[in-house]
Amino acid sequence: MRLSEKKFGVFAPVVTPFQADLCVNTPAFVEHCRGLVACDVGLAVFGTNSEANSLALSERKGLLEALVEAGIPAHRMMPGTGCCSMPETISLTQHALSLGVSGVLMLPPFYYKNVSDEGLVAYFSRVIDRVNDDRLRVYLYNFPAMSQVPISLGVVQALLRRYPTQVAGMKDSSGDWESTRGYIEHFARDGFEVFAGTEMLLRDTVLAGGAGCISATANVNPRALADLYVACVRGGGEKENDAARNVRTVFQGYPLIAAMKQVIADARAEPDWSVVRPPLLPLTAGQGKALSAQLSAIGFDPHKHLPTARAVPGTEV
Repeated sequence: MRLSEKKFGVFAPVVTPFQADLCVNTPAFVEHCRGLVACDVGLAVFGTNSEANSLALSERKGLLEALVEAGIPAHRMMPGTGCCSMPETISLTQHALSLGVSGVLMLPPFYYKNVSDEGLVAYFSRVIDRVNDDRLRVYLYNFPAMSQVPISLGVVQALLRRYPTQVAGMKDSSGDWESTRGYIEHFARDGFEVFAGTEMLLRDTVLAGGAGCISATANVNPRALADLYVACVRGGGEKENDAARNVRTVFQGYPLIAAMKQVIADARAEPDWSVVRPPLLPLTAGQGKALSAQLSAIGFDPHKHLPTARAVPGTEV
């Protein structure tokens, strides 16, 4: 099996472009996704950096349909389907499967806090049982800083006992290496695929036996992160790791979604790319200039790093 056919490596939580009236810009979304896939980066659409929880279910479904219609291979997609509402999670998951997309990234229900492990196991179990499709591959999404609902080792263990095939892996966006390493040490030996939530931990994750990373800045630095992953698989990657971390450090000094969109807008001379849906706000003019200057200071030229492919990728990508 070729490297690009495997369900691991680097995925981008794809930023969602909007028009000035805040409507989704589907053609721009498809074009951006084509470019990412051409850089050997997978598509974790409808994640945190996609502003997924500011999208209607109909918008999520329509965008996923547009990607499939554009010929983007299903194995390169990992759409977020986790919602607070169980019926909505089931609906999005079934819709993905109906399009041939089997791997989905699933947040826990995040409105109610301090829920028990048993409650989370019950939620995920009901979803899997209701979807009732052997093709399903669930990637749990642990982002306690945002959701305030952590997914413990105990939850993962209980779900793997019930669904050893359908619970395929997880994204750990805790930002804590000890957390990510814990999931790897407990479960990776049996094929459970652990993705770090940032390239800051990509090299450590791969060397420890993890699957890769699902990282925001793969939207703007895709080829470099894909190359870093390959270098890490081969046991190297020190130089590439330092360069990637430098880029990430700059972006982390700003509201991350707005910063990535501003860089894309400037590099492509398409101002609408800077649009975010409230309650998020775009960068100020001053922030945009400062971000551009900082990126220039570390030698990062967005024109050279942004995905630019416009042709529909074939299954050989």
